[in-house]
Amino acid sequence: MTQYDFRSYHYRSINAANDAERSAINQELKDLYTLLPDEEKPEFNRQLQTFLTKEMGKLKSNYESVKGNLGDN
Repeated sequence: MTQYDFRSYHYRSINAANDAERSAINQELKDLYTLLPDEEKPEFNRQLQTFLTKEMGKLKSNYESVKGNLGDN
């Protein structure tokens, strides 16, 4: 089973110099998906959803931590 490195795309996008660069990175990921054989696409999607869920969980945790430290403003 192929492991997809979504983290590298994510970090590159975060550090992109501008929207055009970010868009090009997103297009790379879309192109990768398009080139996959149909039988690999469900696994790609599963890994992507897992990655996104974990990243959203981290963001929520970080947000709640910061929000808690700021008090109720």
